[in-house]
Amino acid sequence: MNAGPVGVGVIGAGVISGEYLRNLTAFPDLSVQFVADLDTDRAKAQADAYGVPGSGTVAELLAREDIEIVVNLTIPAVHVEVGLEILQAGKHVWSEKPVALDRESGLLLLDEARRRGLRVACAPDTVLGSGLQTGLRAIADGRIGQPLTALAIMQAPGPESWHPNPEFLFDTGAGPLFDIGPYYLTALVHVFGPVRRVSATASRARATRVIGSGPRAGTEFPVNVPTAHSALLEFTSGASAVALFSFESHLVRAGLIEITGTTGTLALPDPNGFDGSSQLWRDGGEPDLIDAVGPEYGRGAGVLDLARAIRSETDERASAAVAFHVLDVMAAITDAAASGSAVEPQSTVTRPDTLPHQWDPAARTL
Repeated sequence: MNAGPVGVGVIGAGVISGEYLRNLTAFPDLSVQFVADLDTDRAKAQADAYGVPGSGTVAELLAREDIEIVVNLTIPAVHVEVGLEILQAGKHVWSEKPVALDRESGLLLLDEARRRGLRVACAPDTVLGSGLQTGLRAIADGRIGQPLTALAIMQAPGPESWHPNPEFLFDTGAGPLFDIGPYYLTALVHVFGPVRRVSATASRARATRVIGSGPRAGTEFPVNVPTAHSALLEFTSGASAVALFSFESHLVRAGLIEITGTTGTLALPDPNGFDGSSQLWRDGGEPDLIDAVGPEYGRGAGVLDLARAIRSETDERASAAVAFHVLDVMAAITDAAASGSAVEPQSTVTRPDTLPHQWDPAARTL
């Protein structure tokens, strides 16, 4: 088994890479060695900005023996293609969400990792933030009794008003379900475990939308996916949840995720963030505030958890198994809305353990 910090490479030097690199280069248990991109000048600029010693092409990154984990920040349409290349080079994968656009390609990636004895882990890792982890520990400690039901809501008019190039957010693999849903559904799986059955409806408010900002403002583009999904999720545990993901509402509600148990209701912080307090309601009165316990950190926490899990030969929490089950649930929501009948996801998963409250990305443990 290797010792010392785990070598990391990053493929994709776009906007999101900055947030990853800022954190990955600050974690003592990781050693970021290389940034790769189709645009090698952009890769070099990001490497220089964050003190990463190497940059260049994907082939150059994959040839390096000092890299154990490759962070795949490419566009969703090539997540599986690039992930397979990483596995075939003998390296573990951290993928931005979604792990795949459909069940078939997701299984292909997971099967390849299993065949090679390698690991795939996947965003969102917001569920590993101190905010949600503190809330999850409160549930595990029995603060609301047995968890029974949940309500999860994200609704907004849609991102075309502020995003200068929003077309991909209204195309296959996106929409509010695939773009925002993973944050909420991943949190629900961490609370309740696997989903066993889904019922759903969907709508598309308009066939076209108009870009509202930037140099292309006024440009009309097609809407190719539903812009609202309402779903009833039934879990293997017997619990249930109602979830709404919408780009159709003029009333904005974001970050709403409430868990009700036999003795109380817990409002978790925004699952699209890493921090935030939880609120605990019992019969009557004002809620108790549960402040987040633990250090604040951002994107890349899942890469660190993966690295430590590899070295300790334990299970990573933001695993491909969780990501694939969430993908499977989103596909089931899509199928249920189209058919008008309940659909059973084809996968299951073990509910991940919570992080210990003393888990510290700033600590050197390897």
